[in-house]
Amino acid sequence: MKKSSLSENITYNSNKATISVLFETETTKEIRIVMKKNQVMKEHKTSFPITVEIFEGAINFGVDGTIHKLIKGDLVSLEASIPHDLVAVENSIVRLTLSKLDSVDRVVKVSES
Repeated sequence: MKKSSLSENITYNSNKATISVLFETETTKEIRIVMKKNQVMKEHKTSFPITVEIFEGAINFGVDGTIHKLIKGDLVSLEASIPHDLVAVENSIVRLTLSKLDSVDRVVKVSES
């Protein structure tokens, strides 16, 4: 069994989203993304499917040019190679499930650009 918390030790960085690995399983990596209001993760894509959960707050989730407002409790999945971006509408905590084969460094680089 592995245990972590989406709500403990939250750090809102004023310059960029804060990326934390919560834990890894045999098939996935569970990531927490903490975004202050108006922070952006520019358009990007991944080679593997992802799942995104809005744990707290609200984001505009752009998918292939269409904006979807996601609020606390929303859960979406996205297939590989689909361009997407995130804009925090308010302070937000996002849970991202990556394939074990995907790279956390890729997510960090997106948050820094």
